[in-house]
Amino acid sequence: MGSALSMRRIAVTGGSGKAGRAVVRDLLEHGYEVVNVDVQPPDERPCPTLKADLTDLGQAVEALRGVDGVVHLAAIPAPRLQTDEVTFRTNVTSTYNVFTAATIVRAARVVWASSETTLGLPFENPPPAYVPVDEEAPLWPNSSYALSKVLGEEMARQFHRWSGLPSIGLRFSNVIEPSRYAEFPSFWDDPHKRKWNLWGYVDCRDVAQACRLALTADIHRADVFIIAAADTVMNRPSRELMREVFPRVPVREGLGGFDTLLSIAKAQARLSYAPAHSWRAYVQDAPR
Repeated sequence: MGSALSMRRIAVTGGSGKAGRAVVRDLLEHGYEVVNVDVQPPDERPCPTLKADLTDLGQAVEALRGVDGVVHLAAIPAPRLQTDEVTFRTNVTSTYNVFTAATIVRAARVVWASSETTLGLPFENPPPAYVPVDEEAPLWPNSSYALSKVLGEEMARQFHRWSGLPSIGLRFSNVIEPSRYAEFPSFWDDPHKRKWNLWGYVDCRDVAQACRLALTADIHRADVFIIAAADTVMNRPSRELMREVFPRVPVREGLGGFDTLLSIAKAQARLSYAPAHSWRAYVQDAPR
């Protein structure tokens, strides 16, 4: 495997999508050479785009040939967009093929999109064991989509065991573009509307930051990190939300104000992740 520190040419799979577009822009702005690998062409073409179906191993190998690292975002991105079987098969097969192809072309590492859904979403039955939920929480997939991400995390561990391929799975919270921040006040009348993910979100630009940092982080195994905004989508303090909606769930020490209930402490410590974007800068008279 090559050195992560020497990576310059990066393949971004799914670079035409919401998160992918932000990742491509961010990597280009930081001097990387980027190729977008996607079945759909992007609306804009800031970098070369290669049309490839990553559920086909041969196409995956060819698409990654010559790259130093991979940011793998291509997937059916949420439950209930397609049938359960298609979602599971597409996500598991494409992830397996990307790990296999990265090993064949001797890429330095794979950074890939896992999901907050591995943690038990929707948080209803059972509720979370504690908050802020962190990477030590038990995996509790409740959909074929979430199960595909759990299996992706296990595949990453086994590929590292087989080949030494380092990989970093990023458990993204609900990815939001700034144009959607105007919707957030509609969540505030009923805290149950967004309890399904503990009122979490992450700005697409912070997704991009996390991917870039993960490419060169001093991590040489398969690991996973929760990636969320520093705050919640709500205008009420986080402890107040927990008292009303999840009164029996333990709240750990240190939670203050509007702090996220999806812990980003590990990402802050190991990736130097520092979310820079909040809806509070976009909504007039937002509580801070």
